[in-house]
Amino acid sequence: MDNLTVFTEFLLMDITGSRELQVLQGVLFLVIYLGALTGNLVTVTVIVTDTRLHSPMYFFISNVALIDLGSISVVVPKAVVNSMTGNKTISLKECATQIFLNILFGAVEISLLVVMAYDRYVAICHPLHYGIIITPGLCSQATAGSWASGLVYSAVHTGALFRLPFTKTNVIQQYFCDVPQILRISSSHVQFSEFVIIVVCVCVVLLCNVFIFVSYINIFSTVLKIHSRETQKKAISTCTPQLAIVLLFVISVAVAVLGPIAKKPSLRNLLTAMFYSMVPPFLNPIIYCLRNREINAALQKIFNR
Repeated sequence: MDNLTVFTEFLLMDITGSRELQVLQGVLFLVIYLGALTGNLVTVTVIVTDTRLHSPMYFFISNVALIDLGSISVVVPKAVVNSMTGNKTISLKECATQIFLNILFGAVEISLLVVMAYDRYVAICHPLHYGIIITPGLCSQATAGSWASGLVYSAVHTGALFRLPFTKTNVIQQYFCDVPQILRISSSHVQFSEFVIIVVCVCVVLLCNVFIFVSYINIFSTVLKIHSRETQKKAISTCTPQLAIVLLFVISVAVAVLGPIAKKPSLRNLLTAMFYSMVPPFLNPIIYCLRNREINAALQKIFNR
């Protein structure tokens, strides 16, 4: 044990040693971050200021926008500073914080997507009972339950990852701390306990996805039976953005979990990590603004003012 080195900070690797390319990477990250920041803040502002959007569906959309804002803010600002300054180190506490918050926001988002799918199912398949079933109290309880379950899971996951010191290496082949890279440099005891937690998590996520897609199958089968074209378009306009967000979230999680664990920095590794950490928060507000007529109308009203 005396010969072991216990690491208290990690070394984040860049795909290149060129300072010019590192600065270019930092500028690219900053542009994406500012775009995601603007889009999600605009989404929340429009929903809060327009009284016509004060409904359960838009309440959940605003919560997802805040989660996207938080998730991209966990990773990108630190990556931008590191790229601009040439600093590659991150402390153990900062790394644990990144892991904790990333898992928290991911867990809360999948919970909210389940709630949003149920909300649309009741609204379209049982419209006469919508006001009775989807109440403000239920919305608050569902949101609080999503955050509580996310906090518990994130605490368990992060605690299991960082319960033993790191003695193998402190090199992370990524521009931020993510679970696969931390697992790669963890001890065998940590890897076994994490394997059990991840298996349970995957089972829960699969059940959530099954519930979501069954809900949308029932929704679209009901929409196809509606005779009014205008009603069909309105129903589809409220469902397709949410379904697109679900698909983007599922694909990004699959890429993060099933993708190969990089053992050396590469452009492919960088682009894969950017896809699951930056693309969803950046594209989600664009999808809502392009496909949702009510948000579009509220935006035009604000621009006209």
